[in-house]
Amino acid sequence: MRFALVVVAATLAMSPPAEAQSGFTSAYTDLDLTQCLVLEADDFGASWACPGYKGFPLLVREGDLRFSLAYGFEAEANSQHGTQTLPPFNRLGEKLEWRLSNGSGRWLPVATIVRYHTADPETGEDKGQVLVVSQIAEGNSCHIAYVDALANEGANELAREAAEQAGDFDCANDTPEVIGDFEAY
Repeated sequence: MRFALVVVAATLAMSPPAEAQSGFTSAYTDLDLTQCLVLEADDFGASWACPGYKGFPLLVREGDLRFSLAYGFEAEANSQHGTQTLPPFNRLGEKLEWRLSNGSGRWLPVATIVRYHTADPETGEDKGQVLVVSQIAEGNSCHIAYVDALANEGANELAREAAEQAGDFDCANDTPEVIGDFEAY
């Protein structure tokens, strides 16, 4: 009996998490601009090079009190992503969730989920929180879905499910999906 329990425990310990068995898992990095390299800054905005997942390049930009993210070595040239943001004034959350796929036989980032804090247009105070799901693909990186983090129970899971569409989204022709209730702005 004791041997059977050891075998069962060892088997469970060796099994990847259920999420990883589906072909996707998550890794997290901090989104702390004080840990980033300032690339340029003036009265109208700034841009930073930040550490991404295992050295994957991450470009953060701020202009007109709105933030945007771009990914990869040729982020500016390869996508519209570096200029995508949300309409209201906003700021970024403190963590970036990288959605990794093992579809190629090794874990590579295919999407990210980041929390945007949106401001009330009248007061400038924080009003909403939007989970922005972005596809990472050379030449085809962009927002693919929006989830209101305050209006939807299980918002993080909804965003993770949306991230599984990464790779199938055509940034030039598709429109990001709004998932669930949306009252963020």
